[in-house]
Amino acid sequence: MTILKRSSHRQYPTSYLGIERGKQRGVVLVVSLIFLIALTAVASALMLNTTTDMKMSGASEMQVVANQQAFGAMDELIFRQVQHGVGQKNDFALPISNFAVDKSVLADLTSSNADGNITSASIGLSNNPLILEYPCPHSRNASSVQVFTCNILRVQITKQYGRNNTSTVQVNSGIAQQLLK
Repeated sequence: MTILKRSSHRQYPTSYLGIERGKQRGVVLVVSLIFLIALTAVASALMLNTTTDMKMSGASEMQVVANQQAFGAMDELIFRQVQHGVGQKNDFALPISNFAVDKSVLADLTSSNADGNITSASIGLSNNPLILEYPCPHSRNASSVQVFTCNILRVQITKQYGRNNTSTVQVNSGIAQQLLK
């Protein structure tokens, strides 16, 4: 008959790491909490980065829309000057001396300025401090005696956009109105 010797301490099965199972209960909890904290930090950093990217793309989209609205207002202004109605005049054909000071034409923008964000629309001289009539640029009409001259004007539109209208876009266009001397 074989006599088994009894020991006073309990025998626990060992895990794959060689650590007894009874002693690893707290270690698993601590390691899982550390992984949870690390994953939470990574997730919050990614969410913050995504929020910033969304704000930047929204602001970029607002700028593109504002540019297109300003170009549309420029087209409307030029159309209303060239195809003027009864009782109105074509400001582009006025003598150049009328543009010594920029002329405001904001009231002509009836459909483009429905939201009221276009703050200024003006017609003025383009780089002409002496108020001189220039020969027409890139003209195919030959004029050796300078029969044809041009009013070279600048049409400028300023539009505000963005949150609380804090950003500004400005569109400039050059107009050369051919005139006979």
